[in-house]
Amino acid sequence: MESIYFTEEHQLFRKSLQEFLQKEVVPHIEKWEKTGSIERFIWKKFGEMGFFGINYPEAYGGLNLDLFYTVIFLEELQKIKSSGFAAAMWAHSYLAMTHLNAEGDERIKQDYLAPSILGDKIGALCITEPFGGSDVAGMRTTAIKHGDKYVINGSKTFITNGVYADYYIVAAKTSPELGNKGISIFLVDTDTLGVSATKLDKLGWRASDTAEIAFDNVEISAANLMGEEGKGFPYIMQHFALERLIMAINAHARAEYAIDYTIEYMSQREAFGKTIDKFQALRHTLVEHATDVEHCKVFNYAAVARLDKKEYVVKEATMAKLKSTKVADETIYSCLQMLGGYGYMEEYPLARLLRDSRLGPIGGGTSEILKEILSKMIIDNKNYTPAVE
Repeated sequence: MESIYFTEEHQLFRKSLQEFLQKEVVPHIEKWEKTGSIERFIWKKFGEMGFFGINYPEAYGGLNLDLFYTVIFLEELQKIKSSGFAAAMWAHSYLAMTHLNAEGDERIKQDYLAPSILGDKIGALCITEPFGGSDVAGMRTTAIKHGDKYVINGSKTFITNGVYADYYIVAAKTSPELGNKGISIFLVDTDTLGVSATKLDKLGWRASDTAEIAFDNVEISAANLMGEEGKGFPYIMQHFALERLIMAINAHARAEYAIDYTIEYMSQREAFGKTIDKFQALRHTLVEHATDVEHCKVFNYAAVARLDKKEYVVKEATMAKLKSTKVADETIYSCLQMLGGYGYMEEYPLARLLRDSRLGPIGGGTSEILKEILSKMIIDNKNYTPAVE
Protein backbone atom coordinates (compact mmCIF):
# COMPACT_ATOMS: atom_id res chain seq x y z
CA MET A 1 0.00 0.00 0.00
CA GLU A 2 2.83 2.38 0.73
CA SER A 3 4.02 2.17 -2.87
CA ILE A 4 0.49 2.28 -4.31
CA TYR A 5 -0.70 5.45 -2.59
CA PHE A 6 2.32 7.23 -1.11
CA THR A 7 5.22 8.76 -3.00
CA GLU A 8 8.60 9.73 -1.62
CA GLU A 9 7.24 13.27 -1.23
CA HIS A 10 4.40 11.93 0.90
CA GLN A 11 6.85 10.13 3.15
CA LEU A 12 9.00 13.23 3.56
CA PHE A 13 5.87 15.13 4.54
CA ARG A 14 5.02 12.45 7.10
CA LYS A 15 8.47 12.66 8.64
CA SER A 16 8.32 16.46 8.77
CA LEU A 17 4.89 16.33 10.42
CA GLN A 18 6.04 13.75 12.97
CA GLU A 19 9.00 15.93 13.93
CA PHE A 20 6.78 19.01 14.21
CA LEU A 21 4.25 17.22 16.43
CA GLN A 22 6.93 15.83 18.74
CA LYS A 23 8.58 19.24 19.13
CA GLU A 24 5.64 21.64 19.17
CA VAL A 25 2.62 19.64 20.34
CA VAL A 26 3.53 16.62 22.47
CA PRO A 27 5.16 18.67 25.28
CA HIS A 28 1.82 20.47 25.83
CA ILE A 29 -0.64 17.58 25.46
CA GLU A 30 -0.96 16.69 29.15
CA LYS A 31 -1.59 20.32 30.09
CA TRP A 32 -4.24 20.71 27.40
CA GLU A 33 -5.92 17.47 28.43
CA LYS A 34 -6.08 18.66 32.05
CA THR A 35 -7.25 22.21 31.33
CA GLY A 36 -9.52 21.31 28.44
CA SER A 37 -8.14 24.28 26.55
CA ILE A 38 -5.71 24.38 23.63
CA GLU A 39 -3.55 27.49 23.63
CA ARG A 40 -3.90 29.79 20.65
CA PHE A 41 -0.24 29.79 19.66
CA ILE A 42 -0.35 26.24 18.29
CA TRP A 43 -2.95 27.15 15.67
CA LYS A 44 -0.58 29.76 14.31
CA LYS A 45 2.30 27.27 14.23
CA PHE A 46 0.16 24.81 12.25
CA GLY A 47 -0.73 27.61 9.87
CA GLU A 48 2.87 28.67 9.40
CA MET A 49 3.80 25.09 8.49
CA GLY A 50 1.02 24.95 5.89
CA PHE A 51 -0.83 22.12 7.64
CA PHE A 52 -4.21 23.88 7.44
CA GLY A 53 -3.83 24.53 3.73
CA ILE A 54 -2.99 21.02 2.55
CA ASN A 55 -5.80 20.64 0.02
CA TYR A 56 -6.88 24.27 -0.42
CA PRO A 57 -6.18 26.56 -3.40
CA GLU A 58 -2.86 28.33 -3.65
CA ALA A 59 -4.73 31.58 -4.31
CA TYR A 60 -5.65 31.69 -0.60
CA GLY A 61 -2.34 30.42 0.76
CA GLY A 62 -3.05 26.72 0.41
CA LEU A 63 -0.84 23.98 -1.00
CA ASN A 64 -3.39 22.29 -3.30
CA LEU A 65 -2.07 18.79 -2.53
CA ASP A 66 -3.76 15.44 -3.06
CA LEU A 67 -5.88 13.78 -0.39
CA PHE A 68 -3.17 11.37 0.72
CA TYR A 69 -1.38 14.30 2.36
CA THR A 70 -4.60 14.75 4.32
CA VAL A 71 -4.51 11.04 5.21
CA ILE A 72 -1.01 11.48 6.62
CA PHE A 73 -2.08 14.59 8.55
CA LEU A 74 -4.97 12.70 10.13
CA GLU A 75 -3.02 9.52 10.87
CA GLU A 76 -0.16 11.25 12.63
CA LEU A 77 -2.49 13.38 14.74
CA GLN A 78 -3.99 10.17 16.14
CA LYS A 79 -0.61 8.98 17.41
CA ILE A 80 0.24 11.69 19.94
CA LYS A 81 -2.08 10.58 22.76
CA SER A 82 -4.89 13.10 22.34
CA SER A 83 -7.76 12.54 19.94
CA GLY A 84 -9.25 15.71 21.40
CA PHE A 85 -6.37 17.82 20.15
CA ALA A 86 -6.57 16.05 16.80
CA ALA A 87 -10.30 16.80 16.58
CA ALA A 88 -9.77 20.51 17.19
CA MET A 89 -7.29 20.65 14.31
CA TRP A 90 -9.19 18.62 11.73
CA ALA A 91 -12.62 20.07 12.60
CA HIS A 92 -11.23 23.51 11.80
CA SER A 93 -9.48 22.44 8.63
CA TYR A 94 -11.91 19.90 7.18
CA LEU A 95 -15.33 20.84 8.53
CA ALA A 96 -15.52 24.63 8.79
CA MET A 97 -12.97 25.41 6.06
CA THR A 98 -14.47 22.91 3.62
CA HIS A 99 -17.64 25.00 3.52
CA LEU A 100 -15.69 28.25 3.23
CA ASN A 101 -13.93 26.90 0.19
CA ALA A 102 -16.94 25.27 -1.43
CA GLU A 103 -19.71 27.78 -0.77
CA GLY A 104 -17.97 30.99 0.23
CA ASP A 105 -17.80 33.88 -2.25
CA GLU A 106 -14.57 35.71 -3.00
CA ARG A 107 -14.98 38.12 -0.07
CA ILE A 108 -15.52 35.27 2.37
CA LYS A 109 -12.56 33.35 1.00
CA GLN A 110 -10.28 36.36 1.31
CA ASP A 111 -11.53 37.40 4.75
CA TYR A 112 -11.99 33.95 6.32
CA LEU A 113 -10.47 31.10 4.30
CA ALA A 114 -7.07 32.75 3.85
CA PRO A 115 -6.71 33.66 7.57
CA SER A 116 -7.93 30.17 8.52
CA ILE A 117 -5.18 28.60 6.42
CA LEU A 118 -2.66 30.80 8.25
CA GLY A 119 -4.06 29.84 11.65
CA ASP A 120 -5.11 33.43 12.36
CA LYS A 121 -8.83 32.54 12.47
CA ILE A 122 -10.42 29.42 13.93
CA GLY A 123 -13.67 28.02 12.58
CA ALA A 124 -16.43 25.68 13.75
CA LEU A 125 -19.21 23.95 11.86
CA CYS A 126 -22.63 24.26 13.52
CA ILE A 127 -25.15 21.70 12.28
CA THR A 128 -26.17 19.32 15.10
CA GLU A 129 -28.95 20.49 17.42
CA PRO A 130 -30.05 19.43 20.92
CA PHE A 131 -33.29 17.89 19.62
CA GLY A 132 -32.00 16.73 16.25
CA GLY A 133 -28.84 14.66 16.67
CA SER A 134 -28.15 12.87 13.39
CA ASP A 135 -31.45 14.15 11.94
CA VAL A 136 -30.08 17.13 10.02
CA ALA A 137 -33.37 17.82 8.27
CA GLY A 138 -35.13 18.09 11.63
CA MET A 139 -33.20 21.18 12.72
CA ARG A 140 -35.18 23.99 14.37
CA THR A 141 -32.76 26.92 14.10
CA THR A 142 -34.17 29.59 11.81
CA ALA A 143 -32.70 32.45 9.79
CA ILE A 144 -35.45 34.82 8.72
CA LYS A 145 -34.66 37.57 6.23
CA HIS A 146 -35.54 41.18 7.04
CA GLY A 147 -34.37 43.56 4.33
CA ASP A 148 -30.61 43.19 3.96
CA LYS A 149 -30.29 41.19 7.19
CA TYR A 150 -30.98 37.69 8.43
CA VAL A 151 -32.06 37.14 12.03
CA ILE A 152 -30.95 33.80 13.47
CA ASN A 153 -32.63 32.08 16.42
CA GLY A 154 -31.97 28.62 17.77
CA SER A 155 -29.23 26.45 19.20
CA LYS A 156 -26.55 23.97 18.19
CA THR A 157 -24.77 21.37 20.28
CA PHE A 158 -21.69 19.10 20.28
CA ILE A 159 -19.84 21.78 18.29
CA THR A 160 -16.08 21.18 18.18
CA ASN A 161 -14.16 24.47 18.64
CA GLY A 162 -17.42 26.10 19.69
CA VAL A 163 -15.72 28.31 22.30
CA TYR A 164 -12.32 28.78 20.57
CA ALA A 165 -13.78 29.76 17.22
CA ASP A 166 -13.69 33.19 15.60
CA TYR A 167 -16.49 32.26 13.22
CA TYR A 168 -19.21 29.65 12.79
CA ILE A 169 -20.55 28.02 9.66
CA VAL A 170 -24.23 27.75 10.65
CA ALA A 171 -27.01 25.73 9.09
CA ALA A 172 -30.47 27.26 9.63
CA LYS A 173 -33.90 27.10 8.08
CA THR A 174 -34.72 30.11 5.92
CA SER A 175 -38.03 28.52 4.87
CA PRO A 176 -39.07 26.24 7.76
CA GLU A 177 -42.20 25.10 5.94
CA LEU A 178 -40.06 23.47 3.22
CA GLY A 179 -38.28 21.00 5.52
CA ASN A 180 -34.82 20.03 4.27
CA LYS A 181 -35.37 22.12 1.13
CA GLY A 182 -35.55 25.23 3.30
CA ILE A 183 -32.09 25.01 4.90
CA SER A 184 -29.35 27.54 4.14
CA ILE A 185 -25.73 28.03 5.26
CA PHE A 186 -24.40 31.20 6.90
CA LEU A 187 -21.15 32.61 8.18
CA VAL A 188 -21.48 34.12 11.66
CA ASP A 189 -18.73 35.90 13.60
CA THR A 190 -18.66 34.58 17.15
CA ASP A 191 -18.54 38.07 18.66
CA THR A 192 -21.87 39.01 17.06
CA LEU A 193 -24.47 40.27 19.54
CA GLY A 194 -26.77 37.46 20.67
CA VAL A 195 -24.26 34.60 20.18
CA SER A 196 -23.25 32.63 23.28
CA ALA A 197 -21.30 29.41 23.78
CA THR A 198 -21.32 27.02 26.74
CA LYS A 199 -18.53 24.48 27.09
CA LEU A 200 -19.65 20.85 27.50
CA ASP A 201 -18.07 18.30 29.84
CA LYS A 202 -17.23 15.12 27.91
CA LEU A 203 -16.17 11.54 28.61
CA GLY A 204 -13.28 11.77 26.17
CA TRP A 205 -11.69 14.24 23.75
CA ARG A 206 -10.85 16.23 26.90
CA ALA A 207 -8.42 18.62 25.20
CA SER A 208 -10.93 19.69 22.58
CA ASP A 209 -13.47 22.40 23.15
CA THR A 210 -17.00 21.13 22.53
CA ALA A 211 -19.82 23.58 23.07
CA GLU A 212 -23.52 24.26 22.92
CA ILE A 213 -24.19 27.43 20.95
CA ALA A 214 -27.22 29.71 21.38
CA PHE A 215 -28.41 32.27 18.81
CA ASP A 216 -30.76 34.88 20.29
CA ASN A 217 -32.01 37.29 17.62
CA VAL A 218 -28.58 37.32 15.98
CA GLU A 219 -28.49 39.80 13.12
CA ILE A 220 -26.07 39.17 10.26
CA SER A 221 -25.65 40.75 6.86
CA ALA A 222 -27.40 39.05 3.95
CA ALA A 223 -23.94 38.95 2.37
CA ASN A 224 -23.06 36.23 4.91
CA LEU A 225 -25.37 33.77 3.18
CA MET A 226 -23.07 31.11 1.69
CA GLY A 227 -24.06 29.76 -1.70
CA GLU A 228 -27.74 29.82 -2.59
CA GLU A 229 -30.63 30.14 -0.19
CA GLY A 230 -32.36 26.80 0.30
CA LYS A 231 -29.35 24.76 -0.85
CA GLY A 232 -27.93 24.16 2.63
CA PHE A 233 -29.02 20.54 2.92
CA PRO A 234 -27.39 19.50 -0.38
CA TYR A 235 -24.24 21.39 0.61
CA ILE A 236 -24.08 19.51 3.91
CA MET A 237 -24.75 16.14 2.26
CA GLN A 238 -22.09 16.84 -0.35
CA HIS A 239 -19.37 17.01 2.28
CA PHE A 240 -20.45 14.02 4.38
CA ALA A 241 -18.34 11.58 2.34
CA LEU A 242 -15.15 13.43 3.29
CA GLU A 243 -16.21 13.76 6.93
CA ARG A 244 -16.99 10.04 7.21
CA LEU A 245 -13.69 9.11 5.60
CA ILE A 246 -11.89 11.40 8.03
CA MET A 247 -13.55 9.57 10.93
CA ALA A 248 -12.65 6.22 9.36
CA ILE A 249 -8.99 7.17 8.88
CA ASN A 250 -8.83 8.49 12.43
CA ALA A 251 -10.19 5.14 13.63
CA HIS A 252 -7.73 2.91 11.82
CA ALA A 253 -4.85 5.17 12.84
CA ARG A 254 -5.65 5.16 16.56
CA ALA A 255 -6.18 1.38 16.45
CA GLU A 256 -2.75 1.01 14.84
CA TYR A 257 -1.26 3.17 17.55
CA ALA A 258 -2.89 1.02 20.23
CA ILE A 259 -1.52 -2.17 18.65
CA ASP A 260 1.99 -0.76 18.29
CA TYR A 261 2.01 0.43 21.88
CA THR A 262 0.69 -2.91 23.16
CA ILE A 263 3.28 -4.91 21.23
CA GLU A 264 6.03 -2.78 22.75
CA TYR A 265 4.56 -3.22 26.23
CA MET A 266 4.17 -6.98 25.80
CA SER A 267 7.79 -7.33 24.70
CA GLN A 268 8.93 -5.88 28.06
CA ARG A 269 6.32 -7.13 30.52
CA GLU A 270 7.21 -10.49 32.08
CA ALA A 271 4.98 -13.11 33.69
CA PHE A 272 5.82 -16.66 34.71
CA GLY A 273 9.39 -16.32 33.53
CA LYS A 274 8.81 -14.96 30.02
CA THR A 275 7.61 -11.83 28.27
CA ILE A 276 3.87 -11.86 27.71
CA ASP A 277 4.27 -11.54 23.94
CA LYS A 278 5.13 -15.26 24.02
CA PHE A 279 1.70 -16.30 25.33
CA GLN A 280 -0.36 -17.76 22.51
CA ALA A 281 -3.73 -16.41 23.66
CA LEU A 282 -2.43 -12.84 23.65
CA ARG A 283 -0.48 -13.27 20.41
CA HIS A 284 -3.44 -14.67 18.52
CA THR A 285 -5.85 -12.06 19.85
CA LEU A 286 -3.52 -9.26 18.82
CA VAL A 287 -2.96 -10.53 15.29
CA GLU A 288 -6.71 -10.85 14.78
CA HIS A 289 -7.10 -7.19 15.65
CA ALA A 290 -4.14 -6.26 13.46
CA THR A 291 -5.79 -8.10 10.57
CA ASP A 292 -9.07 -6.28 11.06
CA VAL A 293 -7.32 -2.92 11.21
CA GLU A 294 -5.34 -3.66 8.06
CA HIS A 295 -8.56 -4.58 6.22
CA CYS A 296 -10.05 -1.24 7.26
CA LYS A 297 -6.97 0.67 6.20
CA VAL A 298 -6.88 -0.93 2.75
CA PHE A 299 -10.57 -0.15 2.22
CA ASN A 300 -10.19 3.42 3.53
CA TYR A 301 -7.23 4.15 1.27
CA ALA A 302 -9.12 2.82 -1.76
CA ALA A 303 -12.07 5.08 -0.97
CA VAL A 304 -9.76 8.09 -0.53
CA ALA A 305 -8.15 7.38 -3.90
CA ARG A 306 -11.57 7.46 -5.55
CA LEU A 307 -12.64 10.61 -3.72
CA ASP A 308 -9.40 12.27 -4.79
CA LYS A 309 -10.49 11.61 -8.39
CA LYS A 310 -13.79 13.41 -7.60
CA GLU A 311 -15.80 10.19 -7.64
CA TYR A 312 -18.96 10.04 -5.51
CA VAL A 313 -18.15 7.60 -2.72
CA VAL A 314 -20.98 8.11 -0.24
CA LYS A 315 -21.57 4.34 0.05
CA GLU A 316 -17.90 3.49 0.55
CA ALA A 317 -17.32 6.37 2.97
CA THR A 318 -20.33 5.32 5.03
CA MET A 319 -19.09 1.72 5.13
CA ALA A 320 -15.61 2.92 6.04
CA LYS A 321 -16.76 4.91 9.05
CA LEU A 322 -19.18 2.23 10.23
CA LYS A 323 -16.60 -0.56 10.15
CA SER A 324 -13.44 1.31 11.12
CA THR A 325 -14.90 2.93 14.23
CA LYS A 326 -16.25 -0.42 15.42
CA VAL A 327 -12.93 -2.15 14.82
CA ALA A 328 -11.05 0.63 16.59
CA ASP A 329 -13.24 0.35 19.69
CA GLU A 330 -12.85 -3.43 19.81
CA THR A 331 -9.10 -3.27 19.24
CA ILE A 332 -8.44 -0.61 21.86
CA TYR A 333 -10.64 -2.38 24.43
CA SER A 334 -8.65 -5.59 23.88
CA CYS A 335 -5.29 -3.80 23.99
CA LEU A 336 -6.20 -2.20 27.31
CA GLN A 337 -6.98 -5.66 28.66
CA MET A 338 -3.52 -6.90 27.63
CA LEU A 339 -1.92 -4.24 29.81
CA GLY A 340 -3.80 -5.60 32.82
CA GLY A 341 -4.04 -3.14 35.69
CA TYR A 342 -1.71 -0.73 33.95
CA GLY A 343 -4.22 -0.34 31.14
CA TYR A 344 -6.58 1.22 33.67
CA MET A 345 -4.02 3.78 34.82
CA GLU A 346 -4.12 7.31 33.44
CA GLU A 347 -0.35 7.49 32.99
CA TYR A 348 -0.62 4.82 30.29
CA PRO A 349 -2.21 5.85 26.96
CA LEU A 350 -4.83 3.11 26.62
CA ALA A 351 -7.25 4.51 29.21
CA ARG A 352 -7.50 7.85 27.42
CA LEU A 353 -7.49 6.17 24.03
CA LEU A 354 -10.46 4.01 25.04
CA ARG A 355 -12.49 7.07 26.08
CA ASP A 356 -11.48 9.05 23.02
CA SER A 357 -12.26 6.22 20.64
CA ARG A 358 -15.80 5.81 21.92
CA LEU A 359 -16.82 8.97 20.12
CA GLY A 360 -16.08 7.31 16.76
CA PRO A 361 -19.36 5.41 16.35
CA ILE A 362 -21.33 8.48 17.54
CA GLY A 363 -19.89 11.63 15.96
CA GLY A 364 -20.43 12.51 12.32
CA GLY A 365 -23.53 10.29 12.15
CA THR A 366 -24.16 7.42 14.54
CA SER A 367 -23.53 3.86 13.46
CA GLU A 368 -27.27 3.21 13.64
CA ILE A 369 -27.98 6.03 11.17
CA LEU A 370 -25.19 4.84 8.88
CA LYS A 371 -26.62 1.32 8.86
CA GLU A 372 -29.99 2.67 7.75
CA ILE A 373 -28.37 4.73 4.98
CA LEU A 374 -26.57 1.61 3.77
CA SER A 375 -29.76 -0.44 4.07
CA LYS A 376 -31.51 1.94 1.70
CA MET A 377 -28.65 1.63 -0.79
CA ILE A 378 -28.07 -2.12 -0.54
CA ILE A 379 -31.54 -3.51 0.20
CA ASP A 380 -33.87 -0.85 -1.25
CA ASN A 381 -31.62 -0.09 -4.25
CA LYS A 382 -31.70 3.65 -3.54
CA ASN A 383 -29.19 5.43 -5.72
CA TYR A 384 -27.70 8.55 -4.16
CA THR A 385 -26.18 11.05 -6.56
CA PRO A 386 -24.14 14.22 -5.99
CA ALA A 387 -26.39 16.86 -4.50
CA VAL A 388 -24.47 19.73 -6.07
CA GLU A 389 -22.44 19.53 -9.26
